[in-house]
Amino acid sequence: MTARQSISAAAVLAEIAARLPDNGKDDPRRDARHLLALAIEREDAVMPHETVTVDDAAAARLEQLIGRRAGGEPISRIKGKREFYGLDFAIDAATLDPRPDSETLVDVALDWLKDDGRPGMTMLDLGTGSGCLILAIAHEFNSREYNSREGSGMTGLGLDIQPPAITMARHNAEALGLSEQVKFQESDWDAALGDDQRFDLIISNPPYIPTPDLDGLMAEVRLHDPRQALDGGADGLDEWRRLAPVIRQHLQPQGMACVEIGQGQDGAVEELFSQHGLRLVEARRDLGGIVRCLRFALQRADAAMDRPLDSPMDS
Repeated sequence: MTARQSISAAAVLAEIAARLPDNGKDDPRRDARHLLALAIEREDAVMPHETVTVDDAAAARLEQLIGRRAGGEPISRIKGKREFYGLDFAIDAATLDPRPDSETLVDVALDWLKDDGRPGMTMLDLGTGSGCLILAIAHEFNSREYNSREGSGMTGLGLDIQPPAITMARHNAEALGLSEQVKFQESDWDAALGDDQRFDLIISNPPYIPTPDLDGLMAEVRLHDPRQALDGGADGLDEWRRLAPVIRQHLQPQGMACVEIGQGQDGAVEELFSQHGLRLVEARRDLGGIVRCLRFALQRADAAMDRPLDSPMDS
């Protein structure tokens, strides 16, 4: 890409798009708008009707960016951020790239909170990564009009074994104005918690991809998401076996746990959780029709809490 002065963005964007893969899934024209914006160091995507200046430094940056995208690196990784639940989250090599499927868990949690939320509730996120789940829930719940009284909002704690992920989550909390409400701490699952610590809402999106399936994942996942955040062991259930007793120990008697699962794992996860005193309340499908989120309560909890939005057995 050569340097150019005050030219139509449409021409530059067309040239960029022509060099990007068009596989029917990605949109080269959209990608081109983001790459050009990064090259000329501006936040918002460049639109075709604009006039832009691409100096020598920007042209060099653009060449590098085009090469990265043409090589299969996702736009979100190149930008270092991803929109999730209407909010921008910074990401890096230590964190998963948040995807729309995971918004299902946020929906399930907020639907429960809409009916059963109350001032001063507490939330725990096990394996928080970028913090997108806990921060999206806290942002929505704390911004609701009925919950706007001082001191009435939700507070939360996100745990992750990776120090760089904790750094990224804290950055995102600060950017969203939630650093006082939501804290983050390095921990191997619940190792940092006291035995008697309890939470009203526990959420988790743990590694759940069976190890033999990792090599068959899409390149943008296989090559750019941290393997440790994907690999769920031989059958994809290793971390569920660890998490079931953890959730049971740290869930308040009238609390709820919402977890994201892999395709076809609903029966196995329900069985594992039932062995540790947790009963399935709801199974929610994602936009692709796959059961993606399970909601659990303690088995001793009042049966009146069992108000599924979808049938738990609808899989």
